[in-house]
Amino acid sequence: MTDPCPTGHADAADGELPGSVAVVGAGVIGAAWAARWALCGVDVEVYDPLPTASRQVESTLEAARAAWERLGLLSRETGERSERAHAVALGEVILTSEVGDAVIDAVLIHECVPERVKIKQAVYAEVEAAAAPDAVIASSTSGIRPSELQAEMQHPERLVVGHPFNPVYLLPLVEVVGGSQTSELTIERAMGWFNAAGMAPLRVRSEVDGFVADRLLEALWREALWLVHDGVATVAEIDDAMRLGFGLRWAQMGVFQTYATAGGEGGFRHFIEHFGPALQQPWTKLTDVPELTPEFIATLITQSDEQSGDQPVAELCAARDRNLVDLLLALEANDWGAGRSLAALRRRMSAAG
Repeated sequence: MTDPCPTGHADAADGELPGSVAVVGAGVIGAAWAARWALCGVDVEVYDPLPTASRQVESTLEAARAAWERLGLLSRETGERSERAHAVALGEVILTSEVGDAVIDAVLIHECVPERVKIKQAVYAEVEAAAAPDAVIASSTSGIRPSELQAEMQHPERLVVGHPFNPVYLLPLVEVVGGSQTSELTIERAMGWFNAAGMAPLRVRSEVDGFVADRLLEALWREALWLVHDGVATVAEIDDAMRLGFGLRWAQMGVFQTYATAGGEGGFRHFIEHFGPALQQPWTKLTDVPELTPEFIATLITQSDEQSGDQPVAELCAARDRNLVDLLLALEANDWGAGRSLAALRRRMSAAG
């Protein structure tokens, strides 16, 4: 079975792993970046001043190892090499107390600090003072334009956006966006490294706020907030509408290919001719945002807590990972979508073993 609508990312078999990686900021995303590289056999140095950083990194590594064991990429017995997985030995993850110590030997540096331009630019100044001039700095920003981020850098040509999706150790998509001063070599190096790590880098050729995926997520998020705000549906009902309905289709085909199948034998042409006029109907509040008053925020929190019941976030994340693993394995078996990235990673790890 083959996917008739190939994605716009490069072949996941391309590229070689970076010799060493640094992560600055060990929150949810930073710790997960460290986990993916370590599972691929790359040593990672991590800097984060928060006292909780060590616990975040350790718990994320544990979750990532468990997920890759279920994927068959790691041995359940050793966590490393197995006859089935042919996995390379795990890379070492080291926490450092200084930014300079983390980045001095790295060829790829992930910046994963809060979404504030000034904070990021201050971090770049520290990084550039210690890193090699040709080291690539990849910002995990979810929407800030790289041209704005690189405006005060000494070597702006080496900054690129590498925006991943949580959990980074399972979801293959990473949006790669260059700024006005980013060199093509920087983009090519980043794309190659991400490919080698089993990811599916999507080159975003136009520099826009929010890039591609978060623009789509924001649209859905706004509509969901309005439905709760107006009392049309609860948090749980909205999530059910997604996970029990179109969300299952999106996981394998996205929106356009899904609509092409909805057109029957006439394909997308029939679909757009039949349903296109509905786009003129005033359903959406796409460009308007409900005010996040204390009362509305309290409603969202109450409904979200009721939805989760007595399940802590850690249990929800574990369930998420188990479901994602099984979905990825099914897609791999069908040679479809994100399963192709997993298959390419499995081939690379087998060859390395």
